[in-house]
Amino acid sequence: MVKSGDRVVLYGEDGKKFIVKVESGGKKGTHLGVIEFDEIIGKEFGDIVTIGKTQKSYYILPPTYIDDVFSMKRKTQIIYPKDSSYILMKLDIKPGVRVIETGVGSGAMCAAMARLIGENGRIYAYERREEFYNLALTNLTEWGLADRVELRLKDISMGFDHSNVDALLLDVPDPENYIHLCWEALGGGGRLGVICPTVNQVSAVLERLYEYPFIDVEVWESLMRQYKPYPNRLRPVDRMVAHTTFMIFARKVNKFIPSHILVQQDESQTGEQSEPNEDLKSE
Repeated sequence: MVKSGDRVVLYGEDGKKFIVKVESGGKKGTHLGVIEFDEIIGKEFGDIVTIGKTQKSYYILPPTYIDDVFSMKRKTQIIYPKDSSYILMKLDIKPGVRVIETGVGSGAMCAAMARLIGENGRIYAYERREEFYNLALTNLTEWGLADRVELRLKDISMGFDHSNVDALLLDVPDPENYIHLCWEALGGGGRLGVICPTVNQVSAVLERLYEYPFIDVEVWESLMRQYKPYPNRLRPVDRMVAHTTFMIFARKVNKFIPSHILVQQDESQTGEQSEPNEDLKSE
């Protein structure tokens, strides 16, 4: 049942939707008419609220993470859900893990990780710009996730305050300059993710990665195409969000096997690299 103070999605009969915080006595003007919040309080999620004068209606839904991301206040480019979902899997974000995130921005990716780490996990989030720090804190508080995040106003060029973490996500304009700090902060076997919008950044990061004991290095780009959901004329939507970012992943080890260094040197000279395993098979 919807209570005063709850955040709800209002999904209009015309397909347009938005998030509101319903409070007793409040109201919201929309393109379909004015919604009285007292008409929503006490209803169940999935119910309908009808505007008196226009008789237009909205469905009442609980917000999802994607709803929050695309309606959030932001001053920076966000990591799209098509990318963030894969990052969560590759970094193995799960209950109890300790994660460093750098370049918090508006807090979208930080929130995605905080939802998964549970009460015993911890996100150590670093942001050097005060306006972004304050915005991220506001968003995380509104979503009820701020207690799982230690948000720090600090430039990571000064080093990390935490070590032996399970995973680290690096999302800054010059990531190649901080690979050594990432290696030092990760525990053995820890997972590193690096966000790079352009190919020249990817090359710079790869060069630095191979200077340290990182293995299982991968570069990914995620492309998704939506379809119009009409049974008799199913086809792709006219426009597509194509390239959003490159994602680099690697695992920290304490030192290289000597033969592994030779393989890397050989691949660097020939320009060829062995294909990664598509799956892990047990004996």
